[in-house]
Amino acid sequence: MEPWERPREEFRLHKKLGEGHFGEVWEALWTTENKKVAIKTLKQADTKQDEFVKEVQALKSLHHPKLIQLLAMCSRGEPVYIVTELMRKGSLKSYLASAEGLMLTSAHLIYMGSQIAEGMAYLEDRNIVHRDLAARNILVGDDLVCKVADFGLARIIKDSVYTASRNTKIPVRWTAPEAAIHQKFSVKSDVWSFGVLLYEMMSRGKMPYEGKNNKEVLDLLSSGFRLPCPTRCPQNIYRIMMDCWAAEPSKRPSFHALHTHSWN
Repeated sequence: MEPWERPREEFRLHKKLGEGHFGEVWEALWTTENKKVAIKTLKQADTKQDEFVKEVQALKSLHHPKLIQLLAMCSRGEPVYIVTELMRKGSLKSYLASAEGLMLTSAHLIYMGSQIAEGMAYLEDRNIVHRDLAARNILVGDDLVCKVADFGLARIIKDSVYTASRNTKIPVRWTAPEAAIHQKFSVKSDVWSFGVLLYEMMSRGKMPYEGKNNKEVLDLLSSGFRLPCPTRCPQNIYRIMMDCWAAEPSKRPSFHALHTHSWN
């Protein structure tokens, strides 16, 4: 038995936290460790088994304080469990809309954004493209600790640009034009997504391109349109967003530059 493979009897599901890309996400008790954990389950008879296994492979090899840590898995029988650390405040998307989230100042949000850039810089060093960076895939813990989660679409790319298959589901509102239109994903397309994530944060959870469908979003981007500066967003943070949204991918900053940037 691999060290992270555990018998499912060791886990007691307590509370459903939501629906993930593959199935349900639960808060659970790991009885032998007396520890609360998060468990992602794979829906019965789901065809996404290959993707689920890829997510586990990605998680197993990544160790950084700003990335969600894999603790164990139960892959024998169904449903399959992926066991990760539990982040008590849930997803950044839901946290931004909570009473506590609405009280956050720009300084708090900048602190959180810097942590996300730090986690992404670690992936950048390893040439790993996340491909689904958004507030829904950032988890929040105590003291505004933020960690990058959901490596479901992550690919380790040997070249600087990874071309996805045509039938890949793409979250268009968060995706760089070259990735959404030509399926060319790179670390720089993740940087574009980071800009949209900053927009979500600074607008306190507003949907990017609200009221537009995916085709309209693509048409807007092709014409050079960019999301406007959110109310109460400092101009220097909006400038960072605009840098992330440079039409030419090579002109976008690196995650290392974003993490070490003086955001004040």
